[in-house]
Amino acid sequence: MQVGFVCFGEVNTPFERLQIKHDHAVEVLGALGGELFDAGIVIDDPGYETADRAARYLKGKEFSSLIVCVAGWVPTHAVIRVIDEFRHLPMVLWGLCGWMDGGRIVTTAGQAGTSALRPAMEAMDYAFKYVYSVMGEPEPAGEIASYVKAAHAAKSLRHARIGTMGYRDMLLYGTQFEGNSMRGQIGIEVEPFEMLEMVQLADQLDPAEVQKGVRFVRENWKLEKECEDEVIEKGVKYALAVGKKIRERGWGAVSLIDVDGMKKLLGFPPALVFMLIEAWYGVETTPENDILGNATQLMVRALTGQRAPYMEYYEFFRESVLAGVPDYIPTAVTDGDVKLLPTAFGLLSASLLNVSEAKAGYVTCARLVYKKGKYFMHLYTGEAKKPPRWEEFGWAPPAPQLVSLEIFPDSCTVPEFAQKVSSQHVILCYGDHAREIRELCGLLGIEVI
Repeated sequence: MQVGFVCFGEVNTPFERLQIKHDHAVEVLGALGGELFDAGIVIDDPGYETADRAARYLKGKEFSSLIVCVAGWVPTHAVIRVIDEFRHLPMVLWGLCGWMDGGRIVTTAGQAGTSALRPAMEAMDYAFKYVYSVMGEPEPAGEIASYVKAAHAAKSLRHARIGTMGYRDMLLYGTQFEGNSMRGQIGIEVEPFEMLEMVQLADQLDPAEVQKGVRFVRENWKLEKECEDEVIEKGVKYALAVGKKIRERGWGAVSLIDVDGMKKLLGFPPALVFMLIEAWYGVETTPENDILGNATQLMVRALTGQRAPYMEYYEFFRESVLAGVPDYIPTAVTDGDVKLLPTAFGLLSASLLNVSEAKAGYVTCARLVYKKGKYFMHLYTGEAKKPPRWEEFGWAPPAPQLVSLEIFPDSCTVPEFAQKVSSQHVILCYGDHAREIRELCGLLGIEVI
């Protein structure tokens, strides 16, 4: 995460005091992580020497947001002289505060400077967040961090790609996407490919590479019952074939046609394929051509650095919801061993199901949706606990316990959640990241619900 920084003050303010305030601000920002490009102190000198020097320095750097730090009163024109060179970037307008000396307040009138700047920046259509320090209280470091993380994520999304094998599995409505707005507004390029290409690539693989993959499965994951090598080999072949496309195209997320493709035409549920893709190539995955789910994953991962698993809703209770997956979860969110169970569902006889346990903990749940020409983000937080015993009807007896969590929302009630739920699929991350997601949605023009 790269951030630009420039500190402003008036020419008549003693420079030593501006330096003290500048150094304190840099120290606060240094604790946030990332790389800070410090353009120093700018004052309103008549020839704009300090302003132009700061602008030249920043023009030679690559960063995703700019922190406009106001250490005291400064005429607005001196600030605009610098920051207008970077009006395409999100900015933080940060006003520093005064201090106490012998029981009295001493101030350089920083909030006079920000009070003049804030409406001017708004009128000039800058994308910015306004924060200010208060004497005797912690600095607004959390607000600043959330915004600059969001700016970094927004920039990274403009280089992101999703690969989808097939489109609109099961003729679902909520997994579809609109390509122009996905690329133009959010920044993500979606690239389709055919299942035939995967099958053709699988037929060209080196048998030794396939056997190496089979050994990986047997040595790293726990098989709850004996499974023929032939079943594992199929999963390895398809994963390696998709992996060639991932490396060729640079996809950050992948979705495969599941029910109407791999199950119907190949007779092979793709749970093992997804597990291997995630383990070997580190990309996000969803089944059923869930492009909007993939996009949510990329947004969450860009903000948090976490793997962002998908789950789907099974039951709503008075105070909680049961969310689980009938196929797989990433290793990163698995509690204990990765467990595979050879089992059957419906007409499918050759199926490897992930029956691991998911990690419990505080979670942020998000889902990007597109309706009536606009993007929305359904967002809530809550405590995810180990689920009660349950089963999905249709599995061969004894029915397996699917990977699942019981989520107790705390940012809304279950009835409130139910009236806003926007998909059968939801994307999870651990910890409270609602503020960062809100900031990113604000930058991208996405309404949070």
